[in-house]
Amino acid sequence: MDTFADYILNEENLAAKMEIVYYLSKKEKIYFDKTIIVKTELARLFLKYNKLDLDENIVLTACLLCNCKKVENVRNLDEIKNYAKNGAKYLQTLGFDQKFCKICEEVNRYNGNKNREKESDIIELVEQFGGMLLDRPERIGFKPDEAIVLLIHRNLKGKYNRYIEIFTTFINMIDEIDMGEFVEMKALKKLTKLYNETDELIEFIKKIANQYEPQIDALMDKKYNKIKEEMFEENMKNNRPLFTEETTKKILNDIEERKQIATSQSNI
Repeated sequence: MDTFADYILNEENLAAKMEIVYYLSKKEKIYFDKTIIVKTELARLFLKYNKLDLDENIVLTACLLCNCKKVENVRNLDEIKNYAKNGAKYLQTLGFDQKFCKICEEVNRYNGNKNREKESDIIELVEQFGGMLLDRPERIGFKPDEAIVLLIHRNLKGKYNRYIEIFTTFINMIDEIDMGEFVEMKALKKLTKLYNETDELIEFIKKIANQYEPQIDALMDKKYNKIKEEMFEENMKNNRPLFTEETTKKILNDIEERKQIATSQSNI
């Protein structure tokens, strides 16, 4: 019999996955809010435009579920340290395999695992960076460039994350995208604006899926195609012979000698 894990992993549509987790959260009282949608969308964009050797389905599903046992209004450090571990145990009961649960447990560094899964590094980046973009009761959200500086020099200082440089480059690139219709509105600012102005979780999921994703994907595709064209033109402009002139002469002489030998042998 299929498990919940089979059910959600077999669902290919990301918005549908989000709705599945939403209804699971209502039934099981697990943690699921708009912040998770923002972080998952960042992961989707990062994976789509960086062609990493990772299973996108696993990463995005883990993004949606890794905080399932997170505690709101946390009262002590133990709750912070243990929520990911407790979440991994809970996900096992839903039919997820050991690797998936380990990926989710490694959303933070409290478990002390040194041999981290590649997928966990992606989740860690979007979890921390996405969290810094959003307003909290005690502070307003950071600007993307400020969040990147804090991510590198505070949150992950002294820690190895295999994708941090690629992620930084990607964030700098996406933050150049203008999604405004009448006034300038950068892509990450548009994402946080939708977050701030939408109260209902299901409505937010629909806005991300039906408004934000089609627009950002079209603009990103256009930007990447332009980069490819510029790279091609630059390569054509700076085109160099494969061999030096001296090497070319040697190769041509060698070909000519081989032709002469072949001709003489055929006349024997």
